[in-house]
Amino acid sequence: MAPLAYLAGIFVIVAVLVDWNWFFEHPRARFFVDAFGRGGARVFYAIFGCGLLCLGFYLRQVQPA
Repeated sequence: MAPLAYLAGIFVIVAVLVDWNWFFEHPRARFFVDAFGRGGARVFYAIFGCGLLCLGFYLRQVQPA
């Protein structure tokens, strides 16, 4: 589960940094773009991506080897 959280977090952060149109024009992301504007949605998704990375680190620590 931890590698999936890592990959998802990295994917979201890259989408924010590169400002992929297809990512922010997706119907599920459109809600946040409409609510916060494009810049606000990028901030939201950057925080979300960092949260996913933190979740991955946490899961890595608590899962048995």
